[in-house]
Amino acid sequence: MNSDRVLDLEGVHNFRDFGGYAVTGGGRLKRGLLWRSGQHHGATDGDLRKIAALDLVTVFDLRGTKERSTHPCRRPADFAATVYFPEEASQRHAPHVAVARSASRRDAATTREGMRRNYGSIAFRPELVGMMRRFLAELAKGEGASLVNCMAGKDRTGISVAVLHLATGVHRDDIIEDYLLTNTAGDVEARIAAGAATITALAGTTDDEVLRVLMGVEAEYLESAFRMMAERHGSPDGYLRDVLGADDALRARLREALVEI
Repeated sequence: MNSDRVLDLEGVHNFRDFGGYAVTGGGRLKRGLLWRSGQHHGATDGDLRKIAALDLVTVFDLRGTKERSTHPCRRPADFAATVYFPEEASQRHAPHVAVARSASRRDAATTREGMRRNYGSIAFRPELVGMMRRFLAELAKGEGASLVNCMAGKDRTGISVAVLHLATGVHRDDIIEDYLLTNTAGDVEARIAAGAATITALAGTTDDEVLRVLMGVEAEYLESAFRMMAERHGSPDGYLRDVLGADDALRARLREALVEI
């Protein structure tokens, strides 16, 4: 199933379907409704035609104002989806860029540790919390296909997809599996090169091994986020309820909208 999740595009990376996983109580998330990706700044005309064919109803662009102004997304002609942005005028860098900028000298090991620490707080960023609350609420309406994206489609998007999976009852192992698909989805070398150009521009020259760590994901990163959710709210379920407003009623609506038997 994983091999057919990826939408083959030239200038948009990590574009894939995160539905299809089994959920507790029976059934699976529907396919063709739940999409995730990196930014669309480099989309080709051919990419835009393929994206248009998805009939997206909502797009959740998790990038901050500066990211969007320097790398505006290309959209298909007659694009009618509602696009949501963070309400706060966030100037924060993407998590992997923030790690790259945090030290003048860095190796692969310290970069991994920086990413782990970063994930301990990412799920509590106010602007991301606001977007994830809206993401869950809008998807619970069941109005059609949606896309969630950030710069690389792996960190802020990864957390957002994980909370949707948690809220609908996807098994933790499948949540991690979907998260790790970033490392193999599509043209990995092109994705790394695109990310490297941005990282180098913002953080200076970085060696290839560090760049590959910055542009990849590891299970421990997401587990760090889950641990912080548990430390502050008793469990990831407590985080969903207390921080994102995903109570039993909202979770039931999400399942009704997104799960098929």
